[in-house]
Amino acid sequence: MVNGCAKRGGCPSDYVAVSIAVICFFVLLSRSFLPCLIHKAPRNNSSSFWIPVIQVFSSFNLLFATVMSINLLQFKTKHWWQYCYLWSVWVQGPLGFGLLMSCRITQAFQLYFIFVKKRLPPVKSYIFLPLVLLPWIFGSAIIQAKRPLDSQCHMGLEWTLPVTGLHALYVLALLALTRAIRHVEFRFDELKDLWKGILVSATSVALWVTSFVLNEIHTDTSWLQVASRFVLLVTGGILVIVFFSMSSHQPLLSQISFKKREHFEFPRMGLALGIPDSGLLFRKEEFRPVDPNEPLDKLLLNKRFRKSFMEFADSCYAGETLHFYEEVYEHGKIPEGDSIRRIYMARHIMEKFIVAGAEMEVNVSHKTRQEILTTQDLTHTDLFKNALNEVMHLIKMNLVRDYWSSIFFIKFKEEETMDKEGWSFSPPRMSSSVQGSDDPFYQEHMSKSSTTSRCSSPGQRL
Repeated sequence: MVNGCAKRGGCPSDYVAVSIAVICFFVLLSRSFLPCLIHKAPRNNSSSFWIPVIQVFSSFNLLFATVMSINLLQFKTKHWWQYCYLWSVWVQGPLGFGLLMSCRITQAFQLYFIFVKKRLPPVKSYIFLPLVLLPWIFGSAIIQAKRPLDSQCHMGLEWTLPVTGLHALYVLALLALTRAIRHVEFRFDELKDLWKGILVSATSVALWVTSFVLNEIHTDTSWLQVASRFVLLVTGGILVIVFFSMSSHQPLLSQISFKKREHFEFPRMGLALGIPDSGLLFRKEEFRPVDPNEPLDKLLLNKRFRKSFMEFADSCYAGETLHFYEEVYEHGKIPEGDSIRRIYMARHIMEKFIVAGAEMEVNVSHKTRQEILTTQDLTHTDLFKNALNEVMHLIKMNLVRDYWSSIFFIKFKEEETMDKEGWSFSPPRMSSSVQGSDDPFYQEHMSKSSTTSRCSSPGQRL
């Protein structure tokens, strides 16, 4: 018979397990938030921000509900908040493991459509995720209605096996979606990291489910109760860390971490993707004088002029137009047959400039914006053609005339005169920093220039 701490909780091994779970959760918090604080990652309202936040929330639910539902801590009296169905059925199930797995399935679903179907997912993540979670919610509702739990929160063999099958169903769904993208030649080894993460996670899930089954079935064996709940909580702690470490959410690079191989920063997206001559000025670059009477399209092909003009636009709080031009220009350098790099670059441009509320949202018509966001081919060569035409029209109307009489153009002409033999390396000052993250299209905020200049609409965005 089960007696003592094996029944009531509070065994030394129980407190060790709780301590390990607390450490695992704080490690999870450090991996999820510290890199964003260090690298000053911007907050946005896209799934790239909310899905990782939901994962942290579901990880906490899973660990805390496990502690509350399997008698790891000893309480002298029974309290109302120790209600078994709250922790074992709802918080540990759909709000814990189910929500955690649903986040990963949603991310894999997004990857499948972006890199296999070459278009944005037909269902928004905030709709798809609850749909994936529905089977678990229905299952929990059935358990709540049938009320099979005893006073120790055990449900017996009759209900344990179906619950275990529900766990396995979600793992198999994630494996199936990952297998569907196995042939994609990702630029930054995301698939390799994903398979490694799934392998470790599947092992953890197997141990977790085994411990769960033993804890539910062998309720009359003291040592097995103590050992199984120890393994149950420790494995759950390892599981949430590994799941959060999987680099599968709209990848650009491996996620931000403190690994040595991830310390690299690129001043431009084009550099991260290996696009030739991406935003660089070379010492031996041929000197070309600038004629204000030339068309703007031709002038912007001159990197030196483009850099000076971009600084002027930034000072007018309209720099997003020039940054957009430069990113689209680099997008056009990628060969048509290189679909993977074209998708990376297209998604980067859409997240940074096109979607509503983007970091550097450009002023384009609603029709043009929707044409881009609903495209059926992310690799299309003319994907941003209409948007670029509209942006160029705004630049010509609002910036060009003032630039010729600005201090930036005077400085540009002086430097042009003094250094006709070549320029040293000079990455664009206002370009975003491209780094790896669980938010794969992460970009730093553009810091507004404090330089005063003559603008058509000072302090306003185009």
